[in-house]
Amino acid sequence: MAVPKKKTSKAKRNSRSATWKAKAAVAAQRAMSIGKSVLSGRAQGFVYPVSETDTSDS
Repeated sequence: MAVPKKKTSKAKRNSRSATWKAKAAVAAQRAMSIGKSVLSGRAQGFVYPVSETDTSDS
């Protein structure tokens, strides 16, 4: 089993954790932005499925 030879410093560990959490925050912000643009009808940069109800058969 692989074992690290030296202990990782607190600064390095905290830096990795901060980077990981920052990526999550950016992804959440982008998701909110895309969601708002879809709801407002101004979405242009991507394709998303639109569920159409089939009322012509009834």
